[in-house]
Amino acid sequence: MASETITATEEGMKKALASLSHEFGTIRTGRASAASLDHIKVDYYGTSTPITQIAGVKVPEAHMLIIEPWDKSALKSIEKAILGSDLGITPSTDGTVIRLPFPAPTEERRRELVKQCRKVAEECRVSMRNIRRDGNTKLDRAKRDDDLSEDEVRRDEAHIQRLTDSYIAQIDELLKKKEAEVMEI
Repeated sequence: MASETITATEEGMKKALASLSHEFGTIRTGRASAASLDHIKVDYYGTSTPITQIAGVKVPEAHMLIIEPWDKSALKSIEKAILGSDLGITPSTDGTVIRLPFPAPTEERRRELVKQCRKVAEECRVSMRNIRRDGNTKLDRAKRDDDLSEDEVRRDEAHIQRLTDSYIAQIDELLKKKEAEVMEI
């Protein structure tokens, strides 16, 4: 029972950390990243479809994305979806590909992005603490049901706390790297 609880707790923490990494990938830093297009859906023959499913996305240089639709008739739909998104970039097209130039953000914009990164990281820390609390609650229930002794519960709670500390340190490390990336000119 206890090992299942610890395993489930660790799995939840891994998922929360993976979610944070994905979330950081979508925060635009001035560098071109295909992940910044993940949330944009294109109306493709009446179906809302992610850009990455109907086009190849290339990053030829640090500040440029090239979107090459497999079906050239989707070019206008992709361009319209990008213009309608919150990306804030005007695409240029030459009839076969769409180019997205990512301008370097201003100092003020970079500071806003750092605040956004810190907010996302704090939400992930809260999520970790909630996962820890749920794991400890399961251990307490097992103790009440006489499935575990008090010593086992204390040992397992200490293990969950070490896991939590480890994952929060990983969150802090990811945040530090992202802040450095955002503030880089």
